[in-house]
Amino acid sequence: MQEMSLLSDLLEAGYQVSPQAAELITSHNNPRALINHILGSVDDSVFVIDVEDIDFTGFEEVREAEIPCKEPVANTNSANPISVLCDITDCSTCVGEYMEFVQYFRNRYSRLSEMIRGRVNARPMESLKGNRRVPGDEISIIGMVSEIKNTSNGHRLVRFEDPTGSFQVLFSMNDKDIYEQSNKLVLDDVVGVSGNLTNDGKLLIAKKLVFPDLPNMGLSKNGSQGKALFISDVHIGSNTFLQEQWDDFMTFVTRQSENPDLNKIAQQLRYIVVAGDIVDGVGIYPGQEEELTIPDIYDQYEEIAHYFNQIPSDITVVIGPGNHDAVRQAEPQPTFPERIRKMFDPRIKFVGNPALVDLDGVLVLMYHGRSIDDFVASIQGLSYSEPEKAMLEMVKRRHLSPTYGSRVSIAPEKTDHFVIDHIPDILHCGHVHTVGVKQYRGTLLINSGTWQDQTEFQKRVNVVPEPARVPVVDLATFQPTMLQF
Repeated sequence: MQEMSLLSDLLEAGYQVSPQAAELITSHNNPRALINHILGSVDDSVFVIDVEDIDFTGFEEVREAEIPCKEPVANTNSANPISVLCDITDCSTCVGEYMEFVQYFRNRYSRLSEMIRGRVNARPMESLKGNRRVPGDEISIIGMVSEIKNTSNGHRLVRFEDPTGSFQVLFSMNDKDIYEQSNKLVLDDVVGVSGNLTNDGKLLIAKKLVFPDLPNMGLSKNGSQGKALFISDVHIGSNTFLQEQWDDFMTFVTRQSENPDLNKIAQQLRYIVVAGDIVDGVGIYPGQEEELTIPDIYDQYEEIAHYFNQIPSDITVVIGPGNHDAVRQAEPQPTFPERIRKMFDPRIKFVGNPALVDLDGVLVLMYHGRSIDDFVASIQGLSYSEPEKAMLEMVKRRHLSPTYGSRVSIAPEKTDHFVIDHIPDILHCGHVHTVGVKQYRGTLLINSGTWQDQTEFQKRVNVVPEPARVPVVDLATFQPTMLQF
């Protein structure tokens, strides 16, 4: 019934709509705008609108913020304004029904495919089946990766899906460049592929692979002023929490350091952005109770609140949760419950995970970073020692956590909250306890490490943390400085 309502303008104008086109239109993130575009652009000879009659290339949509279900919320510190643009808090509608999964993946496909269509003149996959193409005639598709396997000859065979069907693509090991690019594909990626059909029309031989990616903007953005500091993974309550180093850090942010250079930086601080795991939590992994100095979760939050409440009032603190915090484990995560928030000074701003925040004109995308586990496990050449490389894969995909059903538990919300619609000035992650900083096409990628020494689990899996290192960013130039405590 809802689909018929959405398509009523087309039907009333005298058009019929194929099932494939109807599904593509109604699953679009802005179907009304798309229908208006179709009515203004469809050829006069068309009576039944099919997928190939929809001019996606000419469809220029003014994209509003996709995630907010509420007006952006600003803080009351006018000196350091902050607006929360995108955040799942108070917006979750997921109950785990089948259609929610369908809507989740349709929403992802619709939004990411639109980012690719300007560079790929794609055809619906259903139209390829049974076609015999002239040799050398290049065609393109945009699809979501549903299966990756290797052939007996060592080639890579990938099945892609779109709303009309599925099709297999061969990445030949004889074409070294395209084969190497296919090494970075992971399940549920949305990408564009161009190539040639085999003689029987059953297989596409890939020649070009296109990710949504960021536009190449360089560093020409207008920034703000002052500095922002980025931390994560404090893990208060653990017996490996680095108390001495944290005390040195607190001396710095409260502007009591005896080092004049540090005091100069502290005087310029406007924001502290915290990407999750502010406490070690309780019951996160087997045997954790033996590694806790503070066994009660609320006592852990009381302890960390004691420190954050000492931060000068002219510095705005923004805190999001991680997988050790007392919120739901499934991502996207809402912010902390009221019982915890009220322990902190009211001027401290709490957000969900992920969250897009505007810090006086600087867009910061905060994500705890749990999907880095999936990237490291799936893509050859990535490691925990260089987390910025995994973050680079996020922004190339315009998606923070593409693979569903692996290490990251994801709630199938109707809107995919991990799609990177707005291009951030800064992407800030944590989780893996190592430090990485990288500039990519005008976006600064930061993983801010930890305040916890190597745990027994990390020793078993050979993860070497880089604790007590703090990235500080000049908001006017986006140039980072690394402080060591």
